[in-house]
Amino acid sequence: MTDKPSFVHEIELTPAFHDLDPMNVVWHGHYVKYLEIARCALLARFDYDYPQMRDSRFAWPIVDMRLKYVASATFGQPLRIRAEITEWENRLRLDYLIKDAASGRVLTRAHTIQVAVDVSTGQMAYVCPPVLWQCLGVQPT
Repeated sequence: MTDKPSFVHEIELTPAFHDLDPMNVVWHGHYVKYLEIARCALLARFDYDYPQMRDSRFAWPIVDMRLKYVASATFGQPLRIRAEITEWENRLRLDYLIKDAASGRVLTRAHTIQVAVDVSTGQMAYVCPPVLWQCLGVQPT
């Protein structure tokens, strides 16, 4: 049995006043922005952020996203966002947790699914391109 590689990264951020609704609660649409920030930070660790994606001639649009709200976040509340790559063979799936940084209480669970698209043809690749395998340091199965 081989150990599954771990591709996890956490960031911390604090909601800004412009992320709030009139009741001082983070508007749900901003959670998507927080996921994007965490995803970019995770992929940057593997030298595969937006400039490298562009240079590799692959775009990675999100084709599916699920967000499960558990509890609200408010202005000034430090948040911890955990991003983990859980699938990378035929698509890129990331699972997320948004937690209260002080207590560790889970506020939101989410996942995104992305597929590789060849920038020159606009066609979806039905397997992840070799550049992703190389950046993650894993071998195709």
